Amino acid sequence: MDFIVRLFEPAWRLLPFARRRGRAAEAPEPAGEDPNDNLRLLPWTGEGGKPSYLSTDAEGSFLSRLADNMESVQLGMGRDLLDHVETVLREDQPGEAELIGIVGHLCHALRDAHRVAESRGRRLPTPAPDTWSAAADAVVEREIAP
Repeated sequence: MDFIVRLFEPAWRLLPFARRRGRAAEAPEPAGEDPNDNLRLLPWTGEGGKPSYLSTDAEGSFLSRLADNMESVQLGMGRDLLDHVETVLREDQPGEAELIGIVGHLCHALRDAHRVAESRGRRLPTPAPDTWSAAADAVVEREIAP
């Protein structure tokens, strides 16, 4: 499983460079889901595991492209890990230690995928309210919400 860490180690070395440039900011999670909030959740964390955000109007800025590339790498690593785990489970009888390692790597990949989904979801445009959406929201509120 160390092959994944060694394979993408050079990509992680770019992150301190991005932080030195002073564009990425560590901040607490935004309090509300404000569609006017122009902060992008970055695919890496800051010191102490705090989320890092990027405030920019330029979609193609250096840090935006770096974040896009890192998200792509993270999702690709997760896909490769999933293929590896399926192969191990199909062909071998993994021992307890190997299974513990696999679970740890799967947790890390899932955390990355969740962060990418959250970041991309925050950047989706807010749809205009319509009667069908209002009716669906009422059903969800009535049937699902506590």
